[in-house]
Amino acid sequence: MQIRPFQHADEDAVIALWQACELSRPWNDPRRDIARKLAEDPSLFLVGILDGELIASAMAGYEGHRGWLHYLAVAPAHQGRGHGKRMIAAVERALIARGCPKLMLMVRHERPELLELYDRLGYTQGEFVTLGKRLIADD
Repeated sequence: MQIRPFQHADEDAVIALWQACELSRPWNDPRRDIARKLAEDPSLFLVGILDGELIASAMAGYEGHRGWLHYLAVAPAHQGRGHGKRMIAAVERALIARGCPKLMLMVRHERPELLELYDRLGYTQGEFVTLGKRLIADD
């Protein structure tokens, strides 16, 4: 799998990937999420290409204190082959190069099986609760 930065021509394939991986939510417009990322820091939006097909994505951010990983996805037909680990490693390398000391991610309650995967990769559950507040509605 080749990992490279997102390109505008990837948009439809990325959205289809997110939908196939059940990452999309009605309150998050994926096109707006992509546009926001591209306006902020497109270099931390990566895709994985295998045999000309977009099969993976990872969107990361870093504000100077912590990095965050979002939209990590691997096409269902390609899961279990290490592609997700390679995407995470690429994000980690990019953030380390910026001096980022810690990478955070969130796992939805309906996907507890992912906790074991992330544990094997060295991610641990913290003693905190993540809170959120919608500032701009995507409707």
